[in-house]
Amino acid sequence: MSRRSETCLRLCLVIFAVVSAFGVCGPALYWRFKKTLRLGDSKSSCPPCICDCPPPLSLLKIAPGLANLSVTDCGSNDPDLKQEMEKQFVDLLTEELKLQEGVSEEHARHMNITFGEAKRVASQYQREAEKCNAATETCEEARERAEALLIKETKVTTLWEQRAQQMGWEGE
Repeated sequence: MSRRSETCLRLCLVIFAVVSAFGVCGPALYWRFKKTLRLGDSKSSCPPCICDCPPPLSLLKIAPGLANLSVTDCGSNDPDLKQEMEKQFVDLLTEELKLQEGVSEEHARHMNITFGEAKRVASQYQREAEKCNAATETCEEARERAEALLIKETKVTTLWEQRAQQMGWEGE
């Protein structure tokens, strides 16, 4: 980048940062500033409202059954929950350790199965590679034999052509 474009990029980033700061802080500052102006100017403030509203309803009047509930009463009708809540802290820790042990045993079993599968696949690939190497060696030996036979046949052909030319054959 050239020096001019770097300066332009920095300027754009600074402008963006300032605009973002005003976007975030601007409304709060505006309302605070407006409130202080209103307090200083008593003419613009309105007189207190006089309303004849009923008092707000309490929770006891809306739903009287909710007032009887408490944290200790929660789940008292559920025998499983009651039994669970009565357990001691040590019992809960023991149960948690047993659960963690079960999870780790399951994880170890899964890892052993995966490891065994990987060993099986690796040995299968090894057998396939050995078959491929044996086939390559066989092909190489057959190619060498074919090359030797071709050289021998070429020598025989050359010998017969020489004899034929000695007997008067003119060739092609």
